[in-house]
Amino acid sequence: MTGPSKTLLAAAMAALSLSASPAAFAQDATVKLGLIGGITGPIESLMPPITNAAKLAVSQVNEAGGIGKNSAKVEMVIGDDGCIDAARASDAADRQVNSEKVAGIVGAMCSGATIAAANAAAIPAGVVMVSPASTSPAVTALNDKDLVFRTAPSDAYQGEVLARVVKRNGINEVAVTYVNNDYGTGFAQSFKTAFEADGGKVLVSEPHEDGKADYRAEIGSLASSGAPALVVLAYVDGSGGRIVAQARETGDFSTFVGGDGMVGAALTNLGGGDEKLILTRPGGAAAAGAANFAEAAKAANLDSAATYASTSYDAAFVLMLALEKTGGSREGLSAALREVASAPGEVILPGEWKKAKALIAEGKDVNYEGASGSIEFDDKGDVPGSYDEVTVKDGKIVVVGPAE
Repeated sequence: MTGPSKTLLAAAMAALSLSASPAAFAQDATVKLGLIGGITGPIESLMPPITNAAKLAVSQVNEAGGIGKNSAKVEMVIGDDGCIDAARASDAADRQVNSEKVAGIVGAMCSGATIAAANAAAIPAGVVMVSPASTSPAVTALNDKDLVFRTAPSDAYQGEVLARVVKRNGINEVAVTYVNNDYGTGFAQSFKTAFEADGGKVLVSEPHEDGKADYRAEIGSLASSGAPALVVLAYVDGSGGRIVAQARETGDFSTFVGGDGMVGAALTNLGGGDEKLILTRPGGAAAAGAANFAEAAKAANLDSAATYASTSYDAAFVLMLALEKTGGSREGLSAALREVASAPGEVILPGEWKKAKALIAEGKDVNYEGASGSIEFDDKGDVPGSYDEVTVKDGKIVVVGPAE
Protein backbone atom coordinates (compact mmCIF):
# COMPACT_ATOMS: atom_id res chain seq x y z
CA MET A 1 0.00 0.00 0.00
CA THR A 2 1.43 3.42 -0.99
CA GLY A 3 1.90 6.49 1.25
CA PRO A 4 -1.32 8.41 0.47
CA SER A 5 -3.39 5.29 1.02
CA LYS A 6 -1.68 4.71 4.34
CA THR A 7 -2.46 8.29 5.35
CA LEU A 8 -6.12 7.93 4.47
CA LEU A 9 -6.32 4.61 6.32
CA ALA A 10 -4.67 6.08 9.40
CA ALA A 11 -7.14 8.97 9.40
CA ALA A 12 -10.07 6.61 8.99
CA MET A 13 -8.83 4.42 11.85
CA ALA A 14 -8.33 7.43 14.07
CA ALA A 15 -11.88 8.60 13.34
CA LEU A 16 -13.21 5.12 14.08
CA SER A 17 -11.24 5.01 17.34
CA LEU A 18 -12.65 8.37 18.35
CA SER A 19 -16.22 7.35 17.53
CA ALA A 20 -15.85 4.23 19.65
CA SER A 21 -14.42 6.01 22.67
CA PRO A 22 -16.30 5.82 26.01
CA ALA A 23 -17.33 9.46 25.69
CA ALA A 24 -19.19 8.67 22.50
CA PHE A 25 -21.34 6.19 24.38
CA ALA A 26 -22.12 8.61 27.22
CA GLN A 27 -25.84 8.40 26.64
CA ASP A 28 -25.75 4.62 26.95
CA ALA A 29 -23.49 4.56 30.03
CA THR A 30 -24.77 2.80 33.14
CA VAL A 31 -23.56 2.41 36.70
CA LYS A 32 -24.61 -0.82 38.37
CA LEU A 33 -25.68 -0.71 42.01
CA GLY A 34 -26.16 -4.04 43.77
CA LEU A 35 -28.77 -4.96 46.35
CA ILE A 36 -28.51 -8.21 48.30
CA GLY A 37 -31.20 -9.39 50.72
CA GLY A 38 -33.49 -12.16 51.87
CA ILE A 39 -36.02 -11.95 49.04
CA THR A 40 -37.03 -15.43 50.18
CA GLY A 41 -36.64 -16.88 53.66
CA PRO A 42 -37.34 -15.65 57.19
CA ILE A 43 -37.52 -11.90 56.39
CA GLU A 44 -39.31 -12.10 53.04
CA SER A 45 -42.28 -10.01 54.27
CA LEU A 46 -39.86 -7.24 55.22
CA MET A 47 -38.12 -7.19 51.84
CA PRO A 48 -40.64 -5.58 49.44
CA PRO A 49 -40.55 -2.10 51.06
CA ILE A 50 -36.78 -2.40 51.64
CA THR A 51 -36.22 -3.16 47.95
CA ASN A 52 -38.72 -0.58 46.73
CA ALA A 53 -37.20 2.15 48.89
CA ALA A 54 -33.80 1.57 47.28
CA LYS A 55 -35.47 1.55 43.86
CA LEU A 56 -37.12 4.88 44.72
CA ALA A 57 -33.71 6.43 45.38
CA VAL A 58 -32.41 5.06 42.07
CA SER A 59 -35.38 6.39 40.13
CA GLN A 60 -34.92 9.87 41.63
CA VAL A 61 -31.25 9.93 40.66
CA ASN A 62 -31.95 8.73 37.13
CA GLU A 63 -34.70 11.30 36.65
CA ALA A 64 -32.55 14.14 37.98
CA GLY A 65 -29.36 13.74 35.93
CA GLY A 66 -27.82 10.36 36.68
CA ILE A 67 -24.22 9.81 37.78
CA GLY A 68 -21.20 11.84 36.70
CA LYS A 69 -20.51 14.19 33.78
CA ASN A 70 -21.92 11.65 31.34
CA SER A 71 -25.24 11.43 33.21
CA ALA A 72 -24.92 7.66 33.51
CA LYS A 73 -28.11 5.87 34.46
CA VAL A 74 -28.09 3.67 37.55
CA GLU A 75 -29.15 0.07 37.10
CA MET A 76 -30.06 -1.90 40.22
CA VAL A 77 -28.95 -5.54 40.31
CA ILE A 78 -30.86 -7.60 42.90
CA GLY A 79 -29.56 -10.77 44.55
CA ASP A 80 -31.41 -13.15 46.89
CA ASP A 81 -29.33 -14.55 49.76
CA GLY A 82 -32.17 -16.26 51.66
CA CYS A 83 -31.06 -14.36 54.80
CA ILE A 84 -29.63 -17.27 56.80
CA ASP A 85 -27.55 -19.12 54.20
CA ALA A 86 -23.91 -17.99 54.27
CA ALA A 87 -23.00 -19.92 51.11
CA ARG A 88 -25.90 -18.37 49.22
CA ALA A 89 -24.93 -14.89 50.42
CA SER A 90 -21.35 -15.49 49.30
CA ASP A 91 -22.53 -16.63 45.87
CA ALA A 92 -24.85 -13.63 45.49
CA ALA A 93 -22.03 -11.25 46.34
CA ASP A 94 -19.59 -13.02 44.03
CA ARG A 95 -22.01 -12.67 41.10
CA GLN A 96 -22.57 -8.98 41.76
CA VAL A 97 -18.94 -8.10 42.42
CA ASN A 98 -17.17 -10.23 39.81
CA SER A 99 -19.77 -10.86 37.08
CA GLU A 100 -22.11 -7.86 37.20
CA LYS A 101 -19.26 -5.52 38.22
CA VAL A 102 -21.46 -3.45 40.53
CA ALA A 103 -19.91 -0.22 41.81
CA GLY A 104 -21.30 -0.70 45.34
CA ILE A 105 -23.81 -2.83 47.23
CA VAL A 106 -26.89 -2.00 49.30
CA GLY A 107 -26.96 -4.89 51.77
CA ALA A 108 -26.96 -7.49 52.79
CA MET A 109 -29.84 -7.41 55.28
CA CYS A 110 -29.31 -10.27 57.73
CA SER A 111 -26.09 -9.88 59.68
CA GLY A 112 -24.63 -13.30 58.90
CA ALA A 113 -25.31 -12.74 55.22
CA THR A 114 -23.53 -9.39 55.28
CA ILE A 115 -20.49 -10.88 57.00
CA ALA A 116 -20.38 -13.80 54.54
CA ALA A 117 -20.83 -11.59 51.47
CA ALA A 118 -18.21 -9.12 52.68
CA ASN A 119 -15.57 -11.73 53.46
CA ALA A 120 -16.19 -13.83 50.34
CA ALA A 121 -16.36 -11.14 47.68
CA ALA A 122 -16.71 -7.47 48.61
CA ILE A 123 -13.63 -7.02 50.79
CA PRO A 124 -11.24 -8.95 48.50
CA ALA A 125 -12.43 -6.88 45.52
CA GLY A 126 -12.50 -3.55 47.36
CA VAL A 127 -16.26 -3.05 46.93
CA VAL A 128 -18.20 -0.92 49.41
CA MET A 129 -21.27 -2.41 51.11
CA VAL A 130 -23.85 -0.34 53.01
CA SER A 131 -26.37 -2.47 54.92
CA PRO A 132 -29.75 -0.99 55.84
CA ALA A 133 -30.62 -3.83 58.25
CA SER A 134 -27.64 -5.80 59.57
CA THR A 135 -27.62 -4.93 63.25
CA SER A 136 -25.35 -7.52 64.89
CA PRO A 137 -22.37 -6.16 66.86
CA ALA A 138 -20.30 -8.74 64.94
CA VAL A 139 -20.54 -6.47 61.87
CA THR A 140 -18.68 -3.76 63.79
CA ALA A 141 -15.86 -6.17 64.51
CA LEU A 142 -15.24 -7.08 60.85
CA ASN A 143 -11.74 -6.53 59.50
CA ASP A 144 -13.31 -4.84 56.51
CA LYS A 145 -10.66 -2.36 55.27
CA ASP A 146 -13.26 0.41 55.74
CA LEU A 147 -15.58 -1.13 53.15
CA VAL A 148 -18.61 -2.24 55.23
CA PHE A 149 -21.00 0.42 56.51
CA ARG A 150 -24.58 0.42 57.76
CA THR A 151 -27.40 2.92 58.06
CA ALA A 152 -29.16 0.87 60.76
CA PRO A 153 -27.74 1.11 64.29
CA SER A 154 -26.08 -1.83 66.03
CA ASP A 155 -27.91 -4.23 68.35
CA ALA A 156 -25.32 -3.27 70.94
CA TYR A 157 -27.59 -0.25 71.29
CA GLN A 158 -30.92 -1.84 70.36
CA GLY A 159 -30.53 -4.32 73.23
CA GLU A 160 -30.26 -1.40 75.65
CA VAL A 161 -33.27 0.33 74.08
CA LEU A 162 -35.42 -2.80 74.20
CA ALA A 163 -34.46 -3.38 77.84
CA ARG A 164 -35.60 0.13 78.76
CA VAL A 165 -38.87 -0.31 76.85
CA VAL A 166 -39.61 -3.61 78.62
CA LYS A 167 -38.98 -2.03 82.02
CA ARG A 168 -41.10 0.97 81.11
CA ASN A 169 -43.96 -1.43 80.35
CA GLY A 170 -43.78 -2.73 83.91
CA ILE A 171 -42.12 -6.06 83.12
CA ASN A 172 -39.35 -7.11 85.50
CA GLU A 173 -38.86 -10.79 84.62
CA VAL A 174 -38.57 -12.39 81.18
CA ALA A 175 -37.66 -15.55 79.35
CA VAL A 176 -35.55 -15.09 76.21
CA THR A 177 -35.35 -17.22 73.08
CA TYR A 178 -33.08 -16.17 70.25
CA VAL A 179 -32.23 -17.50 66.81
CA ASN A 180 -28.82 -19.13 66.90
CA ASN A 181 -26.92 -16.84 64.53
CA ASP A 182 -24.97 -13.58 64.60
CA TYR A 183 -28.12 -11.48 64.86
CA GLY A 184 -29.83 -13.41 67.64
CA THR A 185 -26.74 -14.09 69.73
CA GLY A 186 -25.51 -10.50 69.77
CA PHE A 187 -28.97 -9.07 70.41
CA ALA A 188 -29.65 -11.49 73.28
CA GLN A 189 -26.35 -10.71 74.99
CA SER A 190 -26.88 -6.97 74.69
CA PHE A 191 -30.47 -7.18 75.98
CA LYS A 192 -29.58 -9.41 78.97
CA THR A 193 -26.72 -7.17 80.06
CA ALA A 194 -28.81 -4.00 79.89
CA PHE A 195 -31.98 -5.51 81.40
CA GLU A 196 -30.19 -6.98 84.41
CA ALA A 197 -28.16 -3.79 84.92
CA ASP A 198 -31.51 -1.99 85.23
CA GLY A 199 -32.76 -4.40 87.88
CA GLY A 200 -34.63 -6.85 85.64
CA LYS A 201 -34.20 -10.62 85.69
CA VAL A 202 -33.69 -12.89 82.70
CA LEU A 203 -34.95 -16.17 84.18
CA VAL A 204 -33.86 -18.23 81.19
CA SER A 205 -32.15 -17.46 77.86
CA GLU A 206 -32.05 -20.20 75.25
CA PRO A 207 -31.01 -20.33 71.58
CA HIS A 208 -33.11 -22.07 68.96
CA GLU A 209 -32.49 -23.13 65.38
CA ASP A 210 -34.39 -21.49 62.55
CA GLY A 211 -36.43 -23.54 60.09
CA LYS A 212 -38.16 -26.00 62.43
CA ALA A 213 -41.88 -26.75 62.11
CA ASP A 214 -42.51 -27.26 65.83
CA TYR A 215 -41.12 -25.24 68.74
CA ARG A 216 -43.51 -26.47 71.43
CA ALA A 217 -40.76 -28.26 73.35
CA GLU A 218 -38.67 -25.08 73.46
CA ILE A 219 -41.72 -23.04 74.47
CA GLY A 220 -42.49 -25.47 77.29
CA SER A 221 -38.93 -25.18 78.61
CA LEU A 222 -39.13 -21.39 78.55
CA ALA A 223 -42.56 -21.36 80.22
CA SER A 224 -41.30 -23.57 83.06
CA SER A 225 -39.20 -20.62 84.23
CA GLY A 226 -42.39 -18.87 85.32
CA ALA A 227 -41.55 -15.73 83.35
CA PRO A 228 -44.60 -13.57 82.56
CA ALA A 229 -43.21 -12.40 79.19
CA LEU A 230 -41.33 -14.04 76.34
CA VAL A 231 -38.64 -12.10 74.50
CA VAL A 232 -38.30 -13.46 70.94
CA LEU A 233 -35.18 -12.29 69.13
CA ALA A 234 -35.62 -13.84 65.70
CA TYR A 235 -37.35 -13.28 62.33
CA VAL A 236 -41.08 -12.89 61.88
CA ASP A 237 -41.24 -15.00 58.69
CA GLY A 238 -39.12 -17.72 60.27
CA SER A 239 -38.73 -19.11 63.77
CA GLY A 240 -39.86 -15.93 65.52
CA GLY A 241 -43.31 -15.83 63.99
CA ARG A 242 -43.78 -19.57 64.48
CA ILE A 243 -42.78 -19.41 68.15
CA VAL A 244 -45.22 -16.61 68.89
CA ALA A 245 -48.05 -18.40 67.05
CA GLN A 246 -47.42 -21.70 68.85
CA ALA A 247 -47.01 -20.03 72.24
CA ARG A 248 -50.41 -18.42 71.71
CA GLU A 249 -51.90 -21.82 70.95
CA THR A 250 -50.41 -23.46 74.05
CA GLY A 251 -51.34 -20.50 76.24
CA ASP A 252 -47.90 -20.43 77.83
CA PHE A 253 -47.36 -16.71 77.22
CA SER A 254 -49.60 -13.72 76.57
CA THR A 255 -46.94 -10.99 76.48
CA PHE A 256 -44.36 -11.06 73.70
CA VAL A 257 -41.35 -8.81 73.23
CA GLY A 258 -39.19 -8.51 70.12
CA GLY A 259 -36.85 -6.40 68.04
CA ASP A 260 -36.63 -5.25 64.45
CA GLY A 261 -36.56 -8.74 62.93
CA MET A 262 -40.07 -9.34 64.22
CA VAL A 263 -41.62 -6.20 62.72
CA GLY A 264 -42.80 -7.34 59.28
CA ALA A 265 -46.10 -7.73 57.48
CA ALA A 266 -46.57 -11.25 58.87
CA LEU A 267 -46.60 -9.78 62.38
CA THR A 268 -50.17 -8.62 61.84
CA ASN A 269 -51.29 -12.27 61.68
CA LEU A 270 -49.84 -13.08 65.10
CA GLY A 271 -52.17 -10.99 67.25
CA GLY A 272 -55.90 -11.11 67.61
CA GLY A 273 -56.50 -12.13 71.23
CA ASP A 274 -55.49 -10.58 74.51
CA GLU A 275 -51.78 -10.78 73.69
CA LYS A 276 -49.53 -7.84 74.32
CA LEU A 277 -46.85 -7.17 71.70
CA ILE A 278 -43.94 -4.91 72.66
CA LEU A 279 -41.36 -4.34 69.92
CA THR A 280 -38.62 -1.97 68.86
CA ARG A 281 -37.17 -1.08 65.49
CA PRO A 282 -35.00 1.70 64.07
CA GLY A 283 -37.10 4.81 63.58
CA GLY A 284 -36.72 7.99 61.60
CA ALA A 285 -39.81 9.97 62.54
CA ALA A 286 -37.73 12.88 63.84
CA ALA A 287 -35.10 12.77 61.06
CA ALA A 288 -34.36 15.92 59.08
CA GLY A 289 -35.14 14.08 55.83
CA ALA A 290 -38.24 12.24 57.05
CA ALA A 291 -40.78 14.59 55.45
CA ASN A 292 -39.05 14.56 52.05
CA PHE A 293 -38.91 10.77 52.10
CA ALA A 294 -42.52 10.39 53.21
CA GLU A 295 -43.74 12.62 50.38
CA ALA A 296 -41.73 10.78 47.73
CA ALA A 297 -42.71 7.39 49.16
CA LYS A 298 -46.39 8.28 49.10
CA ALA A 299 -46.15 9.25 45.44
CA ALA A 300 -44.47 5.89 44.76
CA ASN A 301 -47.14 3.96 46.71
CA LEU A 302 -44.53 2.96 49.30
CA ASP A 303 -45.13 2.86 53.05
CA SER A 304 -42.47 5.20 54.39
CA ALA A 305 -42.96 3.76 57.91
CA ALA A 306 -42.22 0.17 56.85
CA THR A 307 -39.37 -1.48 58.73
CA TYR A 308 -36.03 -0.54 57.19
CA ALA A 309 -37.62 1.37 54.29
CA SER A 310 -35.96 4.63 55.34
CA THR A 311 -32.57 3.04 56.09
CA SER A 312 -32.65 1.27 52.72
CA TYR A 313 -33.42 4.50 50.91
CA ASP A 314 -30.55 6.17 52.75
CA ALA A 315 -28.12 3.37 51.97
CA ALA A 316 -28.86 3.65 48.25
CA PHE A 317 -28.93 7.45 48.11
CA VAL A 318 -25.72 7.99 50.08
CA LEU A 319 -23.92 5.37 47.96
CA MET A 320 -24.97 7.20 44.81
CA LEU A 321 -23.82 10.54 46.26
CA ALA A 322 -20.42 8.94 46.83
CA LEU A 323 -20.45 7.54 43.30
CA GLU A 324 -21.15 11.04 42.00
CA LYS A 325 -17.87 12.12 43.60
CA THR A 326 -15.94 9.18 42.10
CA GLY A 327 -17.58 9.47 38.68
CA GLY A 328 -19.23 6.08 39.08
CA SER A 329 -16.01 4.27 39.99
CA ARG A 330 -15.38 1.83 42.83
CA GLU A 331 -12.02 3.53 43.37
CA GLY A 332 -12.05 5.90 46.34
CA LEU A 333 -15.70 5.13 47.12
CA SER A 334 -15.15 4.48 50.82
CA ALA A 335 -13.55 7.87 51.41
CA ALA A 336 -16.17 9.58 49.24
CA LEU A 337 -18.95 7.92 51.24
CA ARG A 338 -17.66 9.44 54.46
CA GLU A 339 -17.26 12.85 52.80
CA VAL A 340 -20.82 13.10 51.48
CA ALA A 341 -22.41 11.80 54.70
CA SER A 342 -20.61 13.95 57.24
CA ALA A 343 -20.45 17.57 58.34
CA PRO A 344 -19.26 20.06 57.35
CA GLY A 345 -21.01 20.66 54.07
CA GLU A 346 -24.22 21.97 52.61
CA VAL A 347 -27.12 19.83 53.80
CA ILE A 348 -28.67 17.50 51.23
CA LEU A 349 -32.04 15.95 52.01
CA PRO A 350 -33.67 12.90 50.37
CA GLY A 351 -34.50 13.57 46.73
CA GLU A 352 -32.26 16.64 46.38
CA TRP A 353 -30.11 15.09 43.68
CA LYS A 354 -29.85 18.07 41.30
CA LYS A 355 -28.68 20.28 44.16
CA ALA A 356 -26.11 17.71 45.30
CA LYS A 357 -24.88 17.04 41.78
CA ALA A 358 -24.30 20.75 41.12
CA LEU A 359 -22.46 21.27 44.41
CA ILE A 360 -20.22 18.24 43.89
CA ALA A 361 -19.43 19.43 40.35
CA GLU A 362 -18.32 22.76 41.84
CA GLY A 363 -16.04 20.95 44.28
CA LYS A 364 -18.12 21.90 47.32
CA ASP A 365 -18.79 19.72 50.35
CA VAL A 366 -22.18 18.15 50.93
CA ASN A 367 -23.64 16.60 54.08
CA TYR A 368 -26.47 14.09 53.54
CA GLU A 369 -29.14 14.16 56.26
CA GLY A 370 -31.21 11.07 55.69
CA ALA A 371 -34.73 9.73 55.84
CA SER A 372 -33.76 7.64 58.86
CA GLY A 373 -31.58 10.19 60.60
CA SER A 374 -28.11 11.66 60.44
CA ILE A 375 -25.73 9.39 58.52
CA GLU A 376 -22.57 10.24 60.44
CA PHE A 377 -20.48 7.09 60.09
CA ASP A 378 -18.06 6.42 62.94
CA ASP A 379 -14.65 4.84 62.41
CA LYS A 380 -16.28 1.39 62.19
CA GLY A 381 -18.92 2.46 59.67
CA ASP A 382 -21.74 2.55 62.23
CA VAL A 383 -24.37 5.25 62.78
CA PRO A 384 -25.95 6.33 66.10
CA GLY A 385 -29.56 5.88 64.94
CA SER A 386 -32.82 6.11 66.84
CA TYR A 387 -35.64 3.68 67.66
CA ASP A 388 -39.41 3.50 67.87
CA GLU A 389 -41.57 1.30 70.07
CA VAL A 390 -44.23 -0.42 67.94
CA THR A 391 -47.11 -2.83 68.44
CA VAL A 392 -50.06 -4.27 66.50
CA LYS A 393 -53.54 -2.77 66.69
CA ASP A 394 -56.51 -3.78 64.56
CA GLY A 395 -54.26 -5.82 62.29
CA LYS A 396 -51.83 -2.98 61.63
CA ILE A 397 -48.32 -2.18 62.83
CA VAL A 398 -48.50 1.11 64.72
CA VAL A 399 -45.85 3.29 66.32
CA VAL A 400 -46.36 3.74 70.07
CA GLY A 401 -43.68 6.42 70.28
CA PRO A 402 -39.92 7.00 70.41
CA ALA A 403 -38.10 4.19 72.23
CA GLU A 404 -35.83 6.29 74.44
